[in-house]
Amino acid sequence: MSHPGAVLVVDDDSTIRTVVAAALRRDGHRVTTAASLAELRREMRLAVPDVLVTDVVLPDGNGLDFVATLIGEQPDLPVIVFSAQNTLATAVRATEVGAFDYLPKPFDLDLLSNAVRGAIAKGRRRPADMPDIEEGGPSLIGRSPAMQEVYRVIARVVSNDLTVLVSGESGTGKELVAKAIHDLGPRRRAPFVALNMAAIPRELIEAELFGHERGAFTGAAARVAGKFEQAAGGTLFLDEIGDMPMDAQTRLLRVLQSGEFTTVGGARTIKADVRIVAATNKDLSALVSAGQFREDLFYRLNVVPVALPALRERRQDVPLLARHFLDRAAEDGLPRKQLDAGAVAVLENYDWPGNVRELENLMRRIAALSRDEIIDAPALRRALGEARAGTPAVADRDPGIEAAVRARLERIAIEEPHALDDGTLYDRIIGEVERPLIEAMLQRHAQNQLRAARALGINRNTLRKRLDTLGIDVAQSRPDGAE
Repeated sequence: MSHPGAVLVVDDDSTIRTVVAAALRRDGHRVTTAASLAELRREMRLAVPDVLVTDVVLPDGNGLDFVATLIGEQPDLPVIVFSAQNTLATAVRATEVGAFDYLPKPFDLDLLSNAVRGAIAKGRRRPADMPDIEEGGPSLIGRSPAMQEVYRVIARVVSNDLTVLVSGESGTGKELVAKAIHDLGPRRRAPFVALNMAAIPRELIEAELFGHERGAFTGAAARVAGKFEQAAGGTLFLDEIGDMPMDAQTRLLRVLQSGEFTTVGGARTIKADVRIVAATNKDLSALVSAGQFREDLFYRLNVVPVALPALRERRQDVPLLARHFLDRAAEDGLPRKQLDAGAVAVLENYDWPGNVRELENLMRRIAALSRDEIIDAPALRRALGEARAGTPAVADRDPGIEAAVRARLERIAIEEPHALDDGTLYDRIIGEVERPLIEAMLQRHAQNQLRAARALGINRNTLRKRLDTLGIDVAQSRPDGAE
């Protein structure tokens, strides 16, 4: 346990100064206070404290700008910054100037007490080599406590190469977190490369990750660089990591352990100069228990966990996000719209099963289709009802089928790239899907063509023609529907 120390608290709000000072004095610290940068400078001339606790917005200047100068003069002084400007930019800027910790307002006094004790015990965190960041930077938006914790974690990892595992429901913005970590870190000038494990055929994942040599497998007509090579010097974002097959997990683990890899079919060792950010909407711990995910790989990936909250868990961010998406729609050329108080209340009371992605789609729909400039509660409910009315049709699409089609296209692109432009792709893919569909329906209806045609919603003669065209064996079929 650290010893009590001298703490200087700076805030222009007298109530905050009083409450914070009282809490720290209860912990045994000697506390002095200041209401401005001028008073802060005066107190620093009198005595340098063990810890400085300061607000960002002060009546005579920006606290973060002063902290940057102060730490240059007093490199051993731990500084804790708190602010009502609860954005990712503020959190990262606080870390950039070398603050020991950042606390968004309103904060829990226990958190402040812990931060002060930690600052006295450990000293100041070294300034990070990070870029300047403005409010127009990475588009992570939210002032809720849950998002503030996300910002704090991001701010602490952008300057290093620690592996990050982002978890959260679909639509919460996991790739935005990965992109923010990349854009704000020292690798920002190198590529950011993303790979969705759920969209790649299982047998091609290793080739996608590590590349392959000419002749490594059927159709490998030339050497192709994998995602590790494409992201050299930058960040590799492995989305839906829970869908990675076990054999590929084993090879990825070896790369994370050794920092080297070889291409599929290759012998030359290549250095893996990338930062890894992985993401999942699944419970990886449960997959580990079920034997579907390697425990050692899980621990390699879960060095810095970032848990993204669902939108229903941060309802206070909904109005801010909605306005942001409407503004962005207007920037894209759609009519500018505004929400009245009633419409905002409807948004705040909705559960958002599709999370931030669903909210963004709804705002764009409103911007494109609504005739009114001001959107009220009835109009919002109608738009929301229309959007949800369309959901079953989307939800009924089997994601496995969609993934299989995407995977087939990926394989064709690798093995027969010319086929993507020869005008036969539509008939080819439809034919590949049509054959198993017809065969399955014939089997379901005991080879009765009439019943199968009715179930498919096509004419029996049409079915016969398709059987002939596709070369499906109908020797055992009963075309007349007799029992």
